[in-house]
Order: sequence, then structure tokens, then C-alpha cells
Amino acid sequence: KMIKIEDVSFRYKNSENVLENINLEINEGEFISIVGKNGTGKSTILNLLAGLTKPTKGKIFIDDIDTKSKKDFINLRKKVGIVFQNPDNQILFPRVYEDIEFGLKNLGIDDREKRIDEALKTVNMLEFKDKDTYELSLGQKQRVNIASMLAVKPKYIVLDEPTTMIDSKEKENIYNCLRTLKQSGSTIIFVTNNVDEILLSDKIMILEDKRIKHVFNKSEILDNVNLLEKSDIKIPDIIQIILKLKQKGININLKEWTISEMIDEIVKVYKK
Repeated sequence: KMIKIEDVSFRYKNSENVLENINLEINEGEFISIVGKNGTGKSTILNLLAGLTKPTKGKIFIDDIDTKSKKDFINLRKKVGIVFQNPDNQILFPRVYEDIEFGLKNLGIDDREKRIDEALKTVNMLEFKDKDTYELSLGQKQRVNIASMLAVKPKYIVLDEPTTMIDSKEKENIYNCLRTLKQSGSTIIFVTNNVDEILLSDKIMILEDKRIKHVFNKSEILDNVNLLEKSDIKIPDIIQIILKLKQKGININLKEWTISEMIDEIVKVYKK
């Protein structure tokens, strides 16, 4: 079972196509980053996967569920969890527990207390369970949104630039959460233009001219730096240094490292 996008095009009312003839398969357990310039349809793909919008042409299957099927909408909601860019847009209730519980009630899920505790533990927010949501920072609110999504126990997790509006400390909290989810075997589709986040993923897809133009594995990032730069992604100096070292025959594999860890690895190479 997997996600299948079959010959999908999409346009908003009275406009030209945003996406054209997209064909894509996403296997269970994959962590995929979707990148591209603003306006290339990245967020639209996530909305289509979550069933929030329907393809103008073609079909999307989440396992065996056609996203156009009205009778399967609740099952689709249980399979695909989505988190948006602005944390405030998904917070609906004044208390953390109530906010997470709301989605579970809507889906008719009974073991709510256990699920809420487990989800809050995953995002390291259990002690905030009875806090007022208005007292939280933007980053904490985003972790509550992720917990709300995780409490449903979706098979597929889609994230639309969830760290754009939060500070570096909170970004690291979310990265740690994503590492945990990846290790647990979750399937993650992540829209981002941040290299730190791209390095968390297994596979990178570049949207260009309304289509998925390039697909490559994380191990091939150094061979595709020019494509990332064309997509308006700022390449950190440290990766430029690693690229130059590679050109001189000194290979440093890109793992799930932070920038500081990359620097440490380069220092080790030079000390040898």
C-alpha cells in the first residue's frame, strides 16, 4: 500500500493550471521533501493529498482510498494528518487538552486520554496538557498542532513549511520530533525551502513549471546543488565547503547532521 498520484492536474476556479500531469508514488516509511520556488504548487500538492481539495484531472489514492470519494472522507482524515505554516490558524480552543481532543471527537475516536498523552509526549509537551493555548509561544503552538495530528495516529504525515514562523530553538524541537517519527517508520511529506530540513529527508522532489521535474536521494544532494539554488534555496556556506572538498577527492557523507555537526566532521577530516 502507498500513495499514488495518477496524471493529476489542478487549477483554481477561473485560473490556469497550477499543477499539470503529476505522477508520483510514495512508499510507506519514506520521508520526502518537496521544494520549489514560491507559486510552484507545493502547498497545493499537500492539500490534494489530505483531500482538502480535489484534482481537476486525474486521481489520487491513499492506500486504496480515492481522495474524491465522499463516503471515505473520514477514513482519509484518519490516514492523512496535515500541519500548516501558521500555528495560530489551527488552534481552536483555549486549553491544550481541549484543542487536541476536538479532532478526536470529530472522528469518533474513543481512547482520547491515552492518545492525547502519547502525542504530547512525542512532541515533548506533556506538561502543557492543561495550559491555556494563548500563553504558548508560536513554536509551542506548532507542537500542539503536531500533537493534534499525531493523536489521530495517521499513517501519512504532511507538513507545509511548519517551521517558517518560529525561532531556531523551537525549530530544533520540531526537528527532533520529526527524527522520532522517522525512526518509528512514519511516512512524511514535507514542503520546505530550508536545507536543514531537506537534510532530514530521504528523498527530494523539485517542483518546476507545474510538474515534478527532478527527484533524487539525499545522498545525491551535492550533485544537485545547482538545482536547489535554482529553486531559490539558500545553500549554507558549510555545504559549499563540503562540495569543494568533494571536488578535491575528500568525501563527507551528508547524514542527519545539523550545521554544527557538519563543521565538527570537517574538523575531524582535517585532523587526520
